[in-house]
Amino acid sequence: MAFEKVCNLEDVSEGEALQIETFEEAIAVYNVGGQIFATQDRCTHGDWSLADGFLEDGVIECTLHWGKFCVRTGKVKAPPACDPLTIYPVEVRGGEIFVDYEAGKVGE
Repeated sequence: MAFEKVCNLEDVSEGEALQIETFEEAIAVYNVGGQIFATQDRCTHGDWSLADGFLEDGVIECTLHWGKFCVRTGKVKAPPACDPLTIYPVEVRGGEIFVDYEAGKVGE
């Protein structure tokens, strides 16, 4: 696994998402009750940033067509989205967030 630093923990407030453009495709990093998760940033239904969406109880809602996804599993939680998100392994070390982009996998 090749974890790369993407940001500092303090950059992602609790209940918020942050777009990261370090990799081939942008990812979104989420802070859910102090736990950090990462998914692809683009909604699978439309070409729209999920980091700009509404995060509540571990579910991100896309502001384009209101599709919802679980940020833990990538699973679709509400239409019109049909395809799950790609999720990425995350590690938090010493106040820094690392993501393994190459180990990303399509969620449930």
